[in-house]
Amino acid sequence: GFPDFDCDENLRKLVTKHLNEGKNQYCPMAGLLDLRQTISQKIKHSYNVTLDPTTQICITAGATQALFTAITAFVHQGDEVIIIEPAYDSYTPSILLAGGIPKPYRLVYPDYSIDWKMVKEKVNSHTKMIMINSPHNPTGSLVSESDLQELSSLIKNTDILILSDEVYEHITFDGNNHKSVLSYPELKKRSMVVYSFGKSLHVTGWKLGFCTGPEWVMKEFRKIHQYTVFSCNSPMQYAINE
Repeated sequence: GFPDFDCDENLRKLVTKHLNEGKNQYCPMAGLLDLRQTISQKIKHSYNVTLDPTTQICITAGATQALFTAITAFVHQGDEVIIIEPAYDSYTPSILLAGGIPKPYRLVYPDYSIDWKMVKEKVNSHTKMIMINSPHNPTGSLVSESDLQELSSLIKNTDILILSDEVYEHITFDGNNHKSVLSYPELKKRSMVVYSFGKSLHVTGWKLGFCTGPEWVMKEFRKIHQYTVFSCNSPMQYAINE
């Protein structure tokens, strides 16, 4: 879950700088606005997608908190959530704590590709959410353009939400590129996407990440976020932004 090398020395120095400059009190509930603006610019650069930093981005206490918050904001008693297994170990407990029912689809060796026909067979009137993870932990597989087109078709004209775990967006192999649900209009309007500064910057112990989504979705997300962690580590947000 963490690398065998330390983070950038300049990043550590920036944390010390902001600690000494007194950036030690609460940030806004949704996170440092300057950092949310920087994230918006980064997503525009990476995926050519524009997100409103004031309404569509929330800084979280790591990706696990973002996943839990997203699930508990929308999954209620009896709701079904399709997950792709093997899966990160927080998915199923979070769904169960919310009163939901996990409906696993298992990837198969050697290529761990998704059979969307089998996934579709798991969809019914109780399906509230589909969770995907790409780059995938632990197999390293990636969803393809055709995968995301299949997913777009699957949820079209439904109320199904997508929760996309993209914490390893910058860790790909064999010359392949990560494809985000944000780049697909049908998915973007119904997706929450979770990211991790811990994975991207090699600082897993800082427990900082963020979640993006449409304004109407993030409004519900923030209702849970506000009363779980309220806001996240201030000096490290300043350091990451700089």
